[in-house]
Amino acid sequence: MIALGNDHGGYELKQEIIKYLDEKGFEYKDFGCYGTDSCDYPEFGKKVANAVASGECEKGILICGTGIGISIAANKVKGIRAALCTDCFMAEATRLHNDANILALGGRVVGPGLAVKIVDTFLNTEFSDEERHKRRIAQIED
Repeated sequence: MIALGNDHGGYELKQEIIKYLDEKGFEYKDFGCYGTDSCDYPEFGKKVANAVASGECEKGILICGTGIGISIAANKVKGIRAALCTDCFMAEATRLHNDANILALGGRVVGPGLAVKIVDTFLNTEFSDEERHKRRIAQIED
């Protein structure tokens, strides 16, 4: 299960990502927001982060105007490794090396075509499970 969350700046991009998730058969839970009226991204970052940290959802995708604020908010939750990605290399690397469990995107930064490719890379890349990466993740968690 993929947790989705956004503010008003990420609403339109979320709709494109939902189309991709539906086409590929991914299950997801949408934690809002549900429109383009101004709202506060920390609320939605926290909802998604809590769902991932609790195990309710395996991974999350968060979107605000830049992806910065919502990723900062999500990373306040223990056990969350939210990564802001603007290309597929970043999405692959953060899964391989950081075992990131939340992808953050900027709705005003990446277009829908690229965003879908980033999501696809993030969701389909497994953690490399190498000892050096496990050690570094443990240091972050400490």
